Amino acid sequence: MAATVLGISGSPVKNSNTDRLVNAILEATGQETKFVKLSRINVRPCFACKQCVSDNICKVPDDFQALAEKIKAARAMVIGAYPPYGQIDGFTKALLERFWSFRHVNNLLKGKLCATVMTGIDPRAMDAINQALATEMRDYENMELVGQLSVQGNLPCLTCGEGDECEMSGLQLMYGPDAKTADIGYSRVEDQAQVWNEAARLGSLIGDRLQRQP
Repeated sequence: MAATVLGISGSPVKNSNTDRLVNAILEATGQETKFVKLSRINVRPCFACKQCVSDNICKVPDDFQALAEKIKAARAMVIGAYPPYGQIDGFTKALLERFWSFRHVNNLLKGKLCATVMTGIDPRAMDAINQALATEMRDYENMELVGQLSVQGNLPCLTCGEGDECEMSGLQLMYGPDAKTADIGYSRVEDQAQVWNEAARLGSLIGDRLQRQP
């Protein structure tokens, strides 16, 4: 059975905050759902070959074709991403580029419900990417964006093993010149009550909207 709501995460971290929040939204919909982790499949960027123009089918030989069928069958999507170096992650960026194949003539994503999740440590970067995502979903794809969630994430330097001594460590940049990894706690999305509760509300909203649609 095809999933009614498709969750997609661009985070490569196993069972990441992004993954768990996307799945929390999916569960709250009460619908048939499926979760896809982009780092476990091969979705390359758009090659701008324009071979999708006539039939809305991307011809780049990778895993996007199978994912595209799930996207087309779903009535709603939840897309999770994160902002390395202040920009959207490469996995999610490649996916969004491939959405171009849905747009020609028939606009296959038009009217689908969509929500986004952004996990990071720099609010400015997250805000900028959220604005760009909203523009793509609403203006480019003509989807209905029903909500966006921003989650406090974790600096990779906290767990790499060299965060306290590395001269390139982001600890001092983010937390001050005397910061040490032992002083910075790990941020779990489940402990961010406002965001976690909003995920349940957003999922329920998506489920209610889908039930009312013919």
